[in-house]
Amino acid sequence: MALTVTKEVPADYIRPSFPSLYWPINPSPGESQFLYYQSDIWRFTLYWTLLTYAAVHLSASLWAVLMQLRSALTTKTTPWGAPNKIRQTLLWVWVIPVVYLLVAGIEGVFAGSVVGLILGAVYNAGYFKMSTWMPFLWGLLNVSVLILSSFSIQGGL
Repeated sequence: MALTVTKEVPADYIRPSFPSLYWPINPSPGESQFLYYQSDIWRFTLYWTLLTYAAVHLSASLWAVLMQLRSALTTKTTPWGAPNKIRQTLLWVWVIPVVYLLVAGIEGVFAGSVVGLILGAVYNAGYFKMSTWMPFLWGLLNVSVLILSSFSIQGGL
């Protein structure tokens, strides 16, 4: 006698549109959105990871741009040399957000793909349905790990 386990995917299941976040406390009937397939779980996790990485990298790059502009404004030069310093800074400072967003995209694709594929495999192995909030939370967790790993820890282990 063989034991068969079937995954109960609703017959009318359509992948929810991104982001499909809903208020999780006492949702109305039919308001809850779930992901059933590994490809959907991977896609949502990848998108949220890319968005959170882009937001964090963009805010860090804007801070770097502001610091460069502040440095150009406060540099002690002759009165006729100050506009040249600002103009020279403005010629290259736009590269900072572009490079940061490129790095965020590369990091986000790797982190989001690895975590999304693992999540999809675990949820499919257990025949679970996943709330659309889980990829969002994992995107935040991914960027939290990135931020925490950027600090050096001094101590003896």
